[in-house]
Amino acid sequence: MDWTAWSLDPSLIYVLPAALLYWLGGRRQYRTPQSDWWRPLSFAAGLLTIVLALDSPIDYYSDQLFWVHMGQHILLLTVAPPLILLGRPWPRMWRALPMAMRVSVGRGIAKGRWTAPLRAVARPLPAWILFNVTIVAWHIPAAYNLTLTDQTVHNCEHAMFFFTGLLFWAHVVNPGPLRPRIGWVARVGYMVGAMIVGWVLAITLVVVQHPLYGHYASLAHRPGGISAMTDQQLAGGMMWVLGSVSFTIAAFLAFWRWLEPSRFGPEPVPVERDLPDPVLGPDRPHSVPPAVITT
Repeated sequence: MDWTAWSLDPSLIYVLPAALLYWLGGRRQYRTPQSDWWRPLSFAAGLLTIVLALDSPIDYYSDQLFWVHMGQHILLLTVAPPLILLGRPWPRMWRALPMAMRVSVGRGIAKGRWTAPLRAVARPLPAWILFNVTIVAWHIPAAYNLTLTDQTVHNCEHAMFFFTGLLFWAHVVNPGPLRPRIGWVARVGYMVGAMIVGWVLAITLVVVQHPLYGHYASLAHRPGGISAMTDQQLAGGMMWVLGSVSFTIAAFLAFWRWLEPSRFGPEPVPVERDLPDPVLGPDRPHSVPPAVITT
């Protein structure tokens, strides 16, 4: 394996500014609980996961091995988003912006007409549908083959995986006050349902008796000397097993918190209440419109 095959991917356009805003917001942070020391590490690990997936030799070998390409997608869909959200990026990055920008952008996000579609797809059910439709659509042979012949389309695929992943995992991790809450039992169903969609794709890749993707089938040589069918079956196995790890952990934790309410506190409920103002800071509560935080 060529470990020198690193590249500069367009994902750095959002990875580097996100890292800068998170660092600047941390300099202005105050009254941070000592128990949250791990959150910046989680955020950094999420950004590094994106870099590993798209700039490292993983990206180089993804054009030659389907199973490596599948591993790249697993990192973007099920590893990077939850790690980033566990870092609670919203309030910290928000503090790095000038106050005038916070007021303007905050009001636009909460009440602006142009952000209404975003608020709509950020709800639990639309986010779940968008996440899973994105996965299924990009694995249709025609679409998948196109990503391997057109770099712009390929970059679009990666961006959609990551950003729909953020929307999806936000209802599992609850990174900030403007997210709708779903109960623990519903959260288990939310995760298991998405995992089943992945299983269907994985089983299809394993049991189909011919290569589904012409790009990989037409390769004269593959690293390791494996056949196109073995490569496809390995990819299906990765989606089935490794692709289920994050979903399984999240579903187990949600089920555990439902069983132990006395230890973890009451179940989240979709009600209007005073929440920390994302514009003015955590000590300035405001009433959030029900359309913003209710399911």
